[in-house]
Amino acid sequence: MSGNRTRIDAIASINCYDNNLYSDFDYLDDPSGELFGTNVFSLDTMKEVLPKNVYKSVKNTIEKGGELDLSIADAVADAMKNWALAKGATHYAHVFQPLTGRTAEKHDSFFEPDGHQKIAEFSGSLLIRQEPDGSSFPSGGLRQTHSARAYTAWDVTSPAYIIENINGSTLCIPTVFISWTGEALDYKTPLLRSMQALNTQAQRVLRLFGHQNVAKVAATAGAEQEYFLIDKNFALSRQDLLLAKRTLFGASSAKGQEFDDHYFGAIHERVQAYMMDVDRELYKLGIPVKTRHNEVAPGQYEIAPVFETANLAADHQQLVMMFLERVADKHGFFCTLHEKPFAGVNGSGKHVNFSLGNATQGNLLNPGSNPHDNAQFLTFTTAIIRSVYRHGGAMRAAIASASNDHRLGANEAPPAIISVYLGQQLADVFEQLKSGKPTSSQQAKNMKLGVDTLPVINTDAGDRNRTSPFAFTGNRFEFRAVGSSQSISRSVTLLNTIIAESLDYIATKLESADGDFYDNVQTVLQDVVNDSYSVIFNGNGYSTEWHEEAVTRGLKNLRTTVDALPEWVAPSTVAAFEKYNVLTQAELESRLEVYLEQYIKTINVEGQLTLKMGRTQIFPAAIRYQSQLATSADHLKAIGYNFDTITLDKITEMVKNLQDGLNVLQAKLAHEDEDYLAHATFMRDEVIPAMNDVRAVADELEGFVADDLWTLPTYQEMLFIR
Repeated sequence: MSGNRTRIDAIASINCYDNNLYSDFDYLDDPSGELFGTNVFSLDTMKEVLPKNVYKSVKNTIEKGGELDLSIADAVADAMKNWALAKGATHYAHVFQPLTGRTAEKHDSFFEPDGHQKIAEFSGSLLIRQEPDGSSFPSGGLRQTHSARAYTAWDVTSPAYIIENINGSTLCIPTVFISWTGEALDYKTPLLRSMQALNTQAQRVLRLFGHQNVAKVAATAGAEQEYFLIDKNFALSRQDLLLAKRTLFGASSAKGQEFDDHYFGAIHERVQAYMMDVDRELYKLGIPVKTRHNEVAPGQYEIAPVFETANLAADHQQLVMMFLERVADKHGFFCTLHEKPFAGVNGSGKHVNFSLGNATQGNLLNPGSNPHDNAQFLTFTTAIIRSVYRHGGAMRAAIASASNDHRLGANEAPPAIISVYLGQQLADVFEQLKSGKPTSSQQAKNMKLGVDTLPVINTDAGDRNRTSPFAFTGNRFEFRAVGSSQSISRSVTLLNTIIAESLDYIATKLESADGDFYDNVQTVLQDVVNDSYSVIFNGNGYSTEWHEEAVTRGLKNLRTTVDALPEWVAPSTVAAFEKYNVLTQAELESRLEVYLEQYIKTINVEGQLTLKMGRTQIFPAAIRYQSQLATSADHLKAIGYNFDTITLDKITEMVKNLQDGLNVLQAKLAHEDEDYLAHATFMRDEVIPAMNDVRAVADELEGFVADDLWTLPTYQEMLFIR
C-alpha cells in the first residue's frame, strides 16, 4: 500500500457523504423561535417556580446589583433542582473559567442512596459553593500542590442552564473560581469586579449630568466568532491540527482567497446543516446568535450574536466555542478556532463589539444625530479615548498569545499598535473639540443608485476602518484585535477597568470645578482630548507609514506576545487594577507567569510536533522519492539515455537541509531557563525561527515529491474539499 493511502482514503470518505445524511435532524420539526431559552433557568422561569419574595430578591441582585441574600439559597436550589429533573438532568455542575481559557466543570449526581431508594438532593449550600482542586489549574504560584484548596461560588447574574446529552442532561451553574486565600484563579471574578467598578464611576458621571434614580450601568458585548471547518478525515491525518490546532507544514494552494469568491458566498449544503445545528443548540441556551456567513478565506466562517451584558456575553462565548467544536464532530468536521491555522490565507479573530448603558439612559455611546451637541456622549467617548491612550500597552497584553501573534500585524488583522478610529463624523467633532467648542456635525446623506426601481439608501455619517484595532462603529467600539480562540473576559475586564479609571478622573475634575457645569465639561474634555489625541488614527493601519508615524506619536508597537505580556505588571496597569479592587499586584503577577508559561508550552508543543512530523512523515517521503529518482537515473544511464540530474540534485540538497534543520531545532528545544520571560524570549528568538526554517524546506519539498508518496493532506484538499 502506498504512503498516500491516508489522503486517498480521506478524500474517498468525503466523496461518499450522503447529502441526505442530516435530513432527519429534529430541528426541522422545532422552529428556532420556540426553542429559544428553553434550557435556561431564566428570570421568566424563576418567576413561575419561585416564591414571590425569593424571586424579587434574585431579580434585584441581577438587575440592580444588590447584595445576594443567602437566606434564599435553599428555595432557589430546590426550584432549580425540580426544574432540571423535569428536563431530564441527572447531575449538576459548577462551571467556571480557569486561566486555561476554556471552561471547567465537575459533575455531581442529584441522587443519593437512602436505604433501598435514591433521593434527589440539592441544597442551597451546594448551589452556593463547591470545592475543586485549585493547584491543578494555572495559578501563577498562587496555589501549590500542597496547598490546593479552592472554591467555586455561584454567580447569580448568569442563569443556570441545561446541557443535553443522549444519555441524560446536566444542570450547569455559572460560578467564579477563587483560592482558599481569596485570590482570583479565573477570568470571571475580575470581570465581575470590573463591571462593578465601571458601574460606580459611570453612575457618578451620569449624576453630574443631572440624572436621578440612575439604573445600574453595565458593559455590553457581542463577539463575532470566526472559525475554520476541515473534514475530520483530513484532520485525523494531521498531528499538527489535532494537537496544535494549526498546520505546521503545508505549501500554498494553487488557488487561495485571491478571487474573494468565498466571502459571503453561497453556503455549502453540508456546512449549512452544521450551522443550523449549532444555532439550534445555542438557541436552547438563550444565546442570541444572529449572523452566519462564509468568511474571506476558503473553509472559514463566522457566527455573531447580538449585544448582551458583558458577563453573560462572556459565558455565552465559552458555550459558542464549545458547541462549534462539539457539533462539528457530529457532522464529520473538525473545527479549529486557532488564529492562523493555514499560512497564506486570512486568520480568525473575535471582534468584540463593546458598549455601555443602562435601563434609564440607554446606550451611553449613542451619539445621536448631532454628536457635537451631545455633551454626555462626548464625555463617555473622551473617557474611552483617554483609556486607550494611557493603557494601550495593557490592551495589547490582553489579546496577547502565541497563536494571535501569527495574525496581529498581518494583512488581514489590526496591527500590534493600539489606536482609536473614530470615523469621519466623530473625527471632525473631536478635531473641533481640541481647539474650542464643537459647533457642527457631519450628517448622513441619501444615496440614489441610478435605477428608479432601487430604493434610496440612507448612508452613515462615516465610513468603517477594518485596519483599526479599536474602532467606533456607530454606537459602540469594536475591539478587532481579540483572537478567535481567546476568552473575551480578559479583554473586557481590561476595558472596564481602564474606562472606570478615566470616568473617575473626569468626574473628579468636574466635581472640583466652579462655575457653569457645561463650561467645565468643555474645559475638561478639551484638556483630555489634547493630551490623548495622538492615539486617534483614521488612516490605513496596515501601512508602513503608520508604523513610522506611530513611533513619532509615542505609541507602543508591541509586536509579539513576549513584548506585550510585561504590560500586565506595568505600574499604570497595577495602579488601575488595585484602585478599583479588580486584581491585586500579586494576582497580576500570577497572570503574567501563567501567560508566559502558556506561551512557552505552546511553542514547545509545536516544536516537538515539527520534529516528529518532519522525521516520521516528511523525511521518509522525501528519501523515498530521492531513492526512486536515483534508481531511475541509474537505469536510464545503463540503457544509454542521458538523465538530467538537476531535480535529483535539488532533492538531495533539500533532504540534507531538512535533516540539518531538524537537528538544529532539536538542540534549540533542549533549552531550559527557570526565568519565564527569558525562556519565552528564547522560544521567540530561537525556536520559532528554527521551526520556520524546517517548514520552509518541507513546503518546498511538497512541490517536488511525487504525490503518491506525500502522506499529509494538502492545503488545496483541506481548504476546498467538502
